[in-house]
Amino acid sequence: MPAILLTGGAGYIASHTAICLLDAGFDVIALDNFSNSQPESLQRVARITGRQIPLIEADIRDEAALDQVFAAHQISAVVHFAGLKAVGESTEKPLEYYDNNVAGTVTLCRVMARHGVKQLVFSSSATVYGDAKQMPIREDAPRSATNPYGQSKLMLEYVLEDLQKSDPEWRIAVLRYFNPVGAHESGLIGEDPNGMPNNLMPFISQVAVGKRAQLSVFGADYPTQDGTGVRDYIHVMDLADGHVKAVQYLAKQPGLVAVNLGTGQGYSVLQMVTAFSDINEVAVPYQITARRPGDIAECYADASLALKIFGWKAQRDLRDMVRDAWRWQQQNPDGYRS
Repeated sequence: MPAILLTGGAGYIASHTAICLLDAGFDVIALDNFSNSQPESLQRVARITGRQIPLIEADIRDEAALDQVFAAHQISAVVHFAGLKAVGESTEKPLEYYDNNVAGTVTLCRVMARHGVKQLVFSSSATVYGDAKQMPIREDAPRSATNPYGQSKLMLEYVLEDLQKSDPEWRIAVLRYFNPVGAHESGLIGEDPNGMPNNLMPFISQVAVGKRAQLSVFGADYPTQDGTGVRDYIHVMDLADGHVKAVQYLAKQPGLVAVNLGTGQGYSVLQMVTAFSDINEVAVPYQITARRPGDIAECYADASLALKIFGWKAQRDLRDMVRDAWRWQQQNPDGYRS
C-alpha cells in the first residue's frame, strides 16, 4: 500500500499526525534531520499505535537523498512539516529561514514531480495574514508578513499556487495553522523544544514544573482586553486530525485549497496562564517584559471553511489543552531526554 511521507516527521505536530494517519488506516514514512526533534518521539508513537514507522534521517535540501527516498518507497502523498518556525529567531537569522523553508520546499517539490508524486499537504501558518485588520480571519483576507518566518510561509504559498497553475495534476492543501498546544492524552508525546521555548504553552509548562523560574509575558500594552496578545490556540490532536482530513480530501479533489485550522476562539496570554494555573492547580509565576519584534496584538480564525470542505472542526477545549500539556510535562520534565 502506498505510504504518506511526513517531512519533519519526528517533530511536534508530525508525530501527533502520524498517530491519526495510522489510526485512519494509512501507512506512514517519516523523514527528519533532527535539527529540532528527537527520534524517540516516533518510538513513542509506535508504543501508542503498535506500529513501527520507518524513519529516514535526511534533510529536505539534500536532493540526492530525497531522490533515494522516493525511489526506494512507494509514496502517494507528502505531508510537509519540515521547517524552522520561531518568529524571534527568524528576525535574527533570516537567511537560515529562507534557505531551509523556501529552498528546501522547492527542492522537495522538484523531487516529488520527478517521481510522479503530486499530492501535497503543506504546513503554512496564520502568520501569512500579517497584522490582520478584521477578526476572525477568513482565508480570503489580505496576506502579508511581519517577520521572516511568516515571509517564508507566504513565499511558499505563492510558489505552490504557481506550481499548481503550471501543472494541474498537482493537488495541494495549504493548511494555515493557528497556535498548536497540548499533547497526546497518553502523555507519551508532546512539544519538546530545544533550549528556551519560543511558544507560550511549553514555557508555561516548564515554569510550572520548576524548570524555569518564571514566564516572560512579552508586552502588556496591546489593544486587547488585558493588554496581552490574543491567539487562537488549537489542541495538537485536533490539528493532526485536520491533516488526515486534508489527505482524504486531496484523494478526491484536484486543485489547490487554502484552509484555516483553528478554533475560532481567541485567548490572551494572561488567560492562558490563569487557565493553566487554575485547572492544573499549579503556580505559574510571570513577569511583564517588552514586546517581541514581529508580534501582533490578536489573531484568531474563521474556521468555517474547514468544516464545509473537510468536515473538520476542533473538538477539544481549553481545559483539554492545558491538562494534556501538563500531563506531558509532568511525565517528561526534560522532554524526550527524560
